[in-house]
Amino acid sequence: MSAPETSMFPLVELQAVSNPHNEWVALTFELSADSGDAFQAALTLLKTPDVFAALAPLDCILPVANPAQLELSQLSELPPNRVVLRVPAAACSEIPVQKKLAGYADAGYRIMIEGVAGMAATLCGARSLMVDAAIVMPPVLALVAQPGPHLATGMGSEHRIAECVKAGFSWFSGDFAMHPPQDTTAGDGTSRKRLLALLGLLARDADSRELEVLLKQDPALSYHLLKLVNSAAFALSSPIHSFGQAINVLGRRQLQRWLQLLLYARQQDDGMANPLLPLAAVRASQMEALSKALGWERDQQDMAFVAGVFSLLDVLLDMPMTEIVAALSLDLDVVMALLDRAGPLGELLALVERHDAAGLDKAGIDRETYWGAQLQAYHWAIQVSRNI
Repeated sequence: MSAPETSMFPLVELQAVSNPHNEWVALTFELSADSGDAFQAALTLLKTPDVFAALAPLDCILPVANPAQLELSQLSELPPNRVVLRVPAAACSEIPVQKKLAGYADAGYRIMIEGVAGMAATLCGARSLMVDAAIVMPPVLALVAQPGPHLATGMGSEHRIAECVKAGFSWFSGDFAMHPPQDTTAGDGTSRKRLLALLGLLARDADSRELEVLLKQDPALSYHLLKLVNSAAFALSSPIHSFGQAINVLGRRQLQRWLQLLLYARQQDDGMANPLLPLAAVRASQMEALSKALGWERDQQDMAFVAGVFSLLDVLLDMPMTEIVAALSLDLDVVMALLDRAGPLGELLALVERHDAAGLDKAGIDRETYWGAQLQAYHWAIQVSRNI
């Protein structure tokens, strides 16, 4: 099959799937309405060179709206150990579909039923269910019949996730990261003031010694920084033990970027990964990649990164963005983007938060370029999460 025209390249929203520890384990592919056959559109995206390496080790959950039309030849290029075929429960009632999917399951491909299908799920060879459990739980027997992992969607809080764990779910997706528990968002007043002070120093490119003074007052942040530079990502021959050494290894520009992200890592005190961290990494990396694709200057690319990573600070600190911005010395373009999604930087941030064809056309970004930026951003976020 020949490659599609750039204008018809599919748009996809990648939704992260987490385990009970807030660690990413998979991505669901949600294709735009104008993509035609969702599975074929997903195949187009997965033909990107090294796409599975970029998204490793995460599984890819692909929509198969019409399993009756699915052929084994279409699956030949997909690694069974990395791909989950998501099939609507309603499509499983037909015997030919059951036999076809069971055959694919026997060949090693994993089947996930979207909804509750009863015995039909077993006849399809399905291992797991994908259920919207935001309000109502499925019958207990529905989850017991398949080995899992079962995916609960619509998760709006960590409390709901805990309830779903008890019910038998082990994978979760939703906007729960945007609604952290009230007792863990901002920490005490002293900690919040220290964070804002550090952000201010980073924003004005302060002297390393000033940064070091504040870092020494925040053992958790210092720990995460040293853990990062000593990780496999840098492959150093000898361990780093001091902040000064860390600066020499990372360089000023990279140090600022990593510290901005590490602010998200330091907030969890219960051993759980902070679900905001990879989201901030995605936004920052995608903003930078798109600004580069648009031909923006290096300084503008840096501001795009900052706007992306700072765009979740109001959630992290449980403070109005106006108060956060007032405490920092940010460039006016970044301020406009964070407060009102205004100006070129703000429009780009809005596009990263919620893309659509009209917005891409207005920004002068073709769909294939946008997918490349998405892929790069998720790859970086995965690496960040594994190394921090």
